[in-house]
Amino acid sequence: MNMGHEDNLRLINIALSQYGHKEVPGRAHNPHILKYFDATDSSAVAIADETSWCSAFANWCAREALLERTKKLNARSWLKVGIETKEPMLGDIVVFWRESPSSWKGHVALFIRQDDTHIYVLGGNQSNSVNISPYPKSQLLGFRRLKEL
Repeated sequence: MNMGHEDNLRLINIALSQYGHKEVPGRAHNPHILKYFDATDSSAVAIADETSWCSAFANWCAREALLERTKKLNARSWLKVGIETKEPMLGDIVVFWRESPSSWKGHVALFIRQDDTHIYVLGGNQSNSVNISPYPKSQLLGFRRLKEL
């Protein structure tokens, strides 16, 4: 097995167990989404299921899989954990930029597969739910392989 293969399978299975959870419109909040914030240092942020939660989801999944995590809500914080890889495998962390490559904004999710133009990832806050979605390769900031705690 490749280094990290079993860890990645554990991580992807935990993420898949949350598949389909989505935001609740209005004042109510999905308790499944709110629990993801428990894996972060987000006490200074007003938490609702409309709060950007892709990094909260990644942190929760990593905590449950006993892997390192950032504890931050900033998606780009994931570029500072794990080991950089140029050849991603199922379950590796993928970080994308949003708005512009130099913006602080980003998106983080788990690698599923890629084709010539897109990277398919399993993540939270993708169209307001946990699902698998394609993102343009042109928005890739990096792939990371998490280490066991």
